[in-house]
Amino acid sequence: MTGARTEDVPAGPGFLAVDSGGSGLRVVVGAVGHGPLARGGSGTPVRTGARGIDAGHLMQQLVPLARALTVEAGLARLETAVIGAAGLAGLGNALRAELPGALARELGVRRVALAADAVTAYVGALGSRPGAVIAAGTGLIAVGTDLTGWRRADGWGHLLGDCGSGAWIGRAGLEAALRAHDGRRGGSAPLLARAEEMFGPAAELPGRLYPRTDRPAVLASFAPGVAECAGADPVAADILRAAARHMADSAAVVCPGGDAPLIALTGGLSGMGDPLLVPLDEELARLLPSARRVTPEGDPLHGSVRVATDLTAGTFTLPCDENLLCVMTPAGEEASPAGAVRT
Repeated sequence: MTGARTEDVPAGPGFLAVDSGGSGLRVVVGAVGHGPLARGGSGTPVRTGARGIDAGHLMQQLVPLARALTVEAGLARLETAVIGAAGLAGLGNALRAELPGALARELGVRRVALAADAVTAYVGALGSRPGAVIAAGTGLIAVGTDLTGWRRADGWGHLLGDCGSGAWIGRAGLEAALRAHDGRRGGSAPLLARAEEMFGPAAELPGRLYPRTDRPAVLASFAPGVAECAGADPVAADILRAAARHMADSAAVVCPGGDAPLIALTGGLSGMGDPLLVPLDEELARLLPSARRVTPEGDPLHGSVRVATDLTAGTFTLPCDENLLCVMTPAGEEASPAGAVRT
């Protein structure tokens, strides 16, 4: 855990900003006018269960981190918390019901914003400008806004969607590896070799994968191997071209109209290089010829910090949405559509 503490840190309230995703938690504590003051994290992803994202498991990891970081930052208390969470749009009912009260009891937080990780990715990448963001890591969701409302596409999880995501690419790569193992058409000997290097004998792969509770992350761990094989292996290259088509399809349905809308790609897949980015740009040019893909200004944690700073300073203007971005008091009251919080 590392942080920066300065002598002029105010004794008043600060903010808590969280990014919860497939690789665990990243947490920032800060104050308006000072920005982030202390950072920490946990490498354990928050569990999901019958009620969706497990609020208790999130709090179990978050509370000790937040308390330690608050002390490290020299803050007297936390007033606002922004939780950006993967899967919130479809699996967030328990978080919306339980988290505001739990954060108030444990940390004294008076205002909680719950945001889909795609929304925090959007805010981190584009700020308050209209456009679209493809948040592509272990999962995949696209969101867009004209600043009056949000639109989303995909984000349905690795069993029903997340098409083009790291888990999708990894699963497709492992399928091609097993096809090669069986001698079926569509197999890839390079992907088979890479799979056995990572996971052991191909015949043992189902036994290694299916019992895991973190299957999406395990599948996604194979995506870089697909990209590394794509230069010389047409099967791997075709998988990435198909992923690019899925990503562009999702961006096209959420991108607002207007002249030269902005599109950003965030998440782990943004670092996969030309094997994915070149076909993605080709597909975006075909579907959204007037759009311009830009480099993100920051990541989802940066987006959570931006939302937290605006809420604490009273300058929050983003549109609220029942599933994608809601601002609540501990009593569970939601913000008005314009974003103002009722206290």
